[in-house]
Amino acid sequence: MTQHTSVAQDAPSTLSHDTVVCPVAKTAEIVSGKWTLLIIRDLTTGTKRFSELERSLVGISPKTLSERLTALEREGMLHRQTYAEVPPKVEYSLTEKGQALAQVIDAMRAYGSRWLCCQ
Repeated sequence: MTQHTSVAQDAPSTLSHDTVVCPVAKTAEIVSGKWTLLIIRDLTTGTKRFSELERSLVGISPKTLSERLTALEREGMLHRQTYAEVPPKVEYSLTEKGQALAQVIDAMRAYGSRWLCCQ
């Protein structure tokens, strides 16, 4: 027997005003920043330096990139490795938690290619 869950079961519910319990809402909250999914997309191919990310994300300001990277690190999505060199060298890579979002990005790519491109 197949068990069906309704969309209503995924509706946001809260314990308090700031504590979102719905997993869809919580995920959306984390990845909803304008550049966040694109940063994760770029890091799925491997470790990158700040300047590499900045070049690949045409139009992002250094301040915004820095803020997004800090937020992703705080959420446990990426690892920041600093090397004691002059000039300082910093590299970013996805953690297992961040890498798991690659499937979501792949699904978004497939959806966009099928339904949104070339219209």
